[in-house]
Amino acid sequence: MKPQDIIAGKTSLWIFGYGSLVWKPDFKYKRSTVGFIKGYKRRFWHGDNFHRGNDELPGRVVTLIEDDDASTWGVAFEVTGSQVEESLKYLNVRETVCGGYVTKMVDFFPKEEDQPAVQALVYIATSDNPLFLGPASPEEIGAQIVMCRGKTGHNLEYLLRLTEFMRSSCPHVEDHHLFSIEAAARSVIAQALALASLIRKHTDTLQ
Repeated sequence: MKPQDIIAGKTSLWIFGYGSLVWKPDFKYKRSTVGFIKGYKRRFWHGDNFHRGNDELPGRVVTLIEDDDASTWGVAFEVTGSQVEESLKYLNVRETVCGGYVTKMVDFFPKEEDQPAVQALVYIATSDNPLFLGPASPEEIGAQIVMCRGKTGHNLEYLLRLTEFMRSSCPHVEDHHLFSIEAAARSVIAQALALASLIRKHTDTLQ
């Protein structure tokens, strides 16, 4: 689905974010709301050699994997008027050109139960994408995230901001995949700090 096909005849559009868009949309919008989509699970299975990594050390960022029994929480942004074309032009570069994502339309369900579901645009990286890394253990993913940095910032920042969003905006949701990777990354950092402290003590003893 191409952006020009999406905006044809539209004066408003909802865009669903489940990764960095939840805290950093960087486009103008009319309003936003927290909620979820059904039939997809969020996974750190996509490689990033631009925003959160490079060609030598690609970072790990989230994509959506089809799963009939799953749901993914995030934020939907409504753009209207000129915001529709402006946001899609920006996201085409951020998500498609630099990220390798494709677009789909999905049903978005707001957190507030009295609000109706709406159709929303979502960006998804599929397994046929050359940047797609696929599954790995939480320990492997956490260690990779701790090591990587890209033009937008450290890969660890991406992980921690996403966990912060889930705890503050969706405290009732248990995202085991996300939180197990966070725990693994924090463990790697703790071990590295402990080793650095041990080396300093040993160095001081030799002096």
